[in-house]
Amino acid sequence: MSTTTRNVTLSKQPVELYKILKFEGLCSSGGAAKAAVDGGLVKVNGVVETQKRKQINAGDTVTFANETLLLKLLE
Repeated sequence: MSTTTRNVTLSKQPVELYKILKFEGLCSSGGAAKAAVDGGLVKVNGVVETQKRKQINAGDTVTFANETLLLKLLE
């Protein structure tokens, strides 16, 4: 299984982890995103993250469902 990597630009930071999963289309809803995090299916910077409201900033990476998001701040 290969992982797809894409850049995501944040207009503000920090952003809660579940919102990134929802708004980037990795989960169909906020509830599905929260369930994915609860289930230990999401990694932040290579480490399994179980805090749904974990504050994510530019420079972080979020990995879920064979996709890695590289977060950058809008300049």
